[in-house]
Amino acid sequence: MSPLARRLKRLIAGFGPLTVEQYMAAALGDPELGYYNRNEPFGRQGDFVTAPEISQMFGELIGLWCAVTWRQMGAPKPPRLVEIGPGRGTLMADALRALQTVSDFKGVVKLHLIETSPSLERRQRERLEGTGATWHRTLAGLPSGPALIVANELFDALPIRQLVRTRRGWTERCVDTDGDGFRFVLTPGDSAAAALVPARLRDAPEGSVFEFSPSGISLAHQIGQLLAVSGGAALVIDYGHAESRLGETLQAVSRHRPHPVLEAPGEVDMTAHVDFALLGQAAREAGARTYGPVSQRAFLKALGIEARARTLGAAARPDEKAEIEAGLGRLTHDSEMGSLFKAFAITHAGAWAPAGFEQARREDPPARAARAPGNAGAA
Repeated sequence: MSPLARRLKRLIAGFGPLTVEQYMAAALGDPELGYYNRNEPFGRQGDFVTAPEISQMFGELIGLWCAVTWRQMGAPKPPRLVEIGPGRGTLMADALRALQTVSDFKGVVKLHLIETSPSLERRQRERLEGTGATWHRTLAGLPSGPALIVANELFDALPIRQLVRTRRGWTERCVDTDGDGFRFVLTPGDSAAAALVPARLRDAPEGSVFEFSPSGISLAHQIGQLLAVSGGAALVIDYGHAESRLGETLQAVSRHRPHPVLEAPGEVDMTAHVDFALLGQAAREAGARTYGPVSQRAFLKALGIEARARTLGAAARPDEKAEIEAGLGRLTHDSEMGSLFKAFAITHAGAWAPAGFEQARREDPPARAARAPGNAGAA
């Protein structure tokens, strides 16, 4: 039994079953025993591989997207480049390398990283030494002013709650002890959180599951509020669905393979699909505009990933060229990350459509919401 499992069993014995959100939050983020504070999760030697680890092209294109978006904003100085959940710093290292070609951006950019894991922050400091980066625990620590925000494979790791449709209505799934392990149980009565189930889904058949992430909704609202007040844009890339839907997506992964969700908390990764509809609603209610989501395939192709792959391949050895082509396929093919992963943009209310989102669905904030600052650009 993992050390965190023993702690959670004592907690449940004293206070009763935990919500799935509480269990997942402890499993991933416990300051002493949580997964992201004890493990090296990224890369082939870890538990999963993210897009920046697959190919340098991903981070390079994100960096250039930021430069183009900054110019659309009117090139405010200094540009504040923010990444939430930077992993090992791979994406940002590749982005900054690409930004060396953008002379009016590279000399004035101020880099800010939002990280809650001390162990990951140490890795990021090693990778990004000499960049002048500043680290923060939350968005609240950022200096005021327009910002370019990047969040890649962040929202899927934020804890979720699960509601289950029963004859009694929508109850909440919780985690209880079961001998040496854990088991799922349901609350005895209706959950107040059922109000978050979209009206079109509330009469779902018995056994249906609806997932949502309170911390994800809160973070999207914070990002929307920051951009609505100060100007700028955020790029969110993650796997999930464009519209709210029913279904259970919570999963655990260890060494690139599925793992039982309730086994070894703190020692395996846990994720769930992102509900982009709920994120967009939260951002718009804070006064921001949203674009998309669009498939990662469409987004990266619109940014020119195929041309970048040809350029890299032209000067590469045969084995390197094969690796470049494999990376392109993994990032863009529908059978890989191309369709399941999606790109989503949040901007201030008066922004132009960011690169890659010119043909995407645009949704504006409610009329009562705060409008964008007058000097941040106009549609």
